[in-house]
Parts: sequence; C-alpha cells; structure tokens
Amino acid sequence: MKILVVGGTGFLGAELVRQATALGHVVAATCFTRPGAAAEADWRSLDIRDRADVARLVADVAPDVVVNAAYRQSDWGITAVGAANVALATAPGVRLVQVSSDAVFSGAAVTYAEDAVPDPDSPYGAAKAAAEVMIQATNPTAVIARTSLIIGDGGSPHEALVHTLASGERPGILFTDDVRCPVHVADLAAALLELADSDRAGVHHLAGTDALSRYELGLLIARRDGVDPARLPSGARADVGLAGRRDVRLDCELTRRHLKTRLRGAREFLSCRE
Repeated sequence: MKILVVGGTGFLGAELVRQATALGHVVAATCFTRPGAAAEADWRSLDIRDRADVARLVADVAPDVVVNAAYRQSDWGITAVGAANVALATAPGVRLVQVSSDAVFSGAAVTYAEDAVPDPDSPYGAAKAAAEVMIQATNPTAVIARTSLIIGDGGSPHEALVHTLASGERPGILFTDDVRCPVHVADLAAALLELADSDRAGVHHLAGTDALSRYELGLLIARRDGVDPARLPSGARADVGLAGRRDVRLDCELTRRHLKTRLRGAREFLSCRE
C-alpha cells in the first residue's frame, strides 16, 4: 500500500511514518520546512493551506491512502482550511483518514459516543469540527478518527510540560479538573493504519481506557521518569481565570470491537499505579 502522511514531522506523524515503513508500505510524508528523520520515506514539502499545492502533491504521489495528521492549535488555516484542501484533493477515489480531536466537544455531556454532535467551545475545537464537516460532505468513505491527549515515551508536548513545570523552568499549573483519556502514540498510529487498511468509514473514537486529569497524568509521567511528583504545581481552571471543570471522555467501545490494535490506558502504558 502506498501511504501519504500529511504532517509527517509531527509527534504522531513521525510515528505513523515509522510504523508504516516498518510494515513494508511505500511511504511519502510531508514537511513544512525540513524533512523528518525517516530516510525510508519520500519527503515532500507542502503548505497545506494552499489548495493547489495539496492537489498537485496528491496527484503526483498517487497514494492509496492519505492520513492527515497536520494541525496547529492556533492556526485555523492549517487545522480547518488545510484539512478541507486534503479532503478535496482525495475525493473521490483516494482513501482518507483524518485525525480529529476530543476538542470538538465542550465537556457538557462528559462522555461522548461516536454519533454525538460536536459542540466545540474553543477556536481549535471549532477548526477540527469544521474539518470534520468538510470531510463528511466531500469524501463519505473517509475515516474521521477523534483522539485525546497523545503521550509517548518522553517525546510528547505534555511530557515536556511536566518536566519544565517540575524544574521550575516555566510558570503554570496542571489542572485537577481538566479530564481526558490519554492514548499512547504507538497505539494510536497502529490503530490509524489498521483503519486505513480496512473498509471502515465515518467517525471513530481512538482513546485510552483511563480518564485522568492533566495533574493525575502528570503524576504518572513524573513517577515513570524519576521526577519528584511533589514538584508538580496543580490547581483548578478557575485558579487561572478559566471557566470551571472541563471533562471530555471519548466512548471508544464501538471502534474497539472492530480493532485488533489494543488502545491501552495511561496507567498501563506509563507503568505506574496510583
């Protein structure tokens, strides 16, 4: 299978490239400024905000599958317009897997099934929701994979945040009332590639089995990495002037029934017990 990974230099994108090449797929991947580390991939420069640029690239690579893992939380052009450009370039005829986010939900309902209607309360969530609408309208065979906080073996943004907060390098707190279902990047990438090589379509939820606050997650990361958990600053969202509790849990039961890939909970993949 020939796979094009859009956003191949990101945390998730790099893992997708690594796993896809290890499985023997022919892999092309995009970068904005410089290629990623995987020499086996065919690296292509791409501005995802440029519709013509995206169309030319997809036509040139002629992939069987495109996995779009590109995003930037503060950039509507990349997250929403870019995803729309990918959707237009792949429809019809090219299988698309779009990585979406639990940010499409406000947390008002706490637990969200795959058929729940998005109700974003942030610009990033609105951009991801807009991308979902465009993809559903233009490419009905596409997979929209909503996920949660992505954690790895030391390389994720949240893990870096835990270390910088514990060292005092930056101010801030880990929220005790902001709850997610963290997923390991290797599990997520494997699940995305499994869905890419299937006949599944529509919305799928891919998250871990444990619902944890950002502070609870930070404690697990600290213990794994030998950092004193007592050094982690904690507090509620109201402590920094944000609206109260934000608890978003993705119900992944339907998708888990169809997957061979096991999506572990953070307590398991961080090898800690509370």
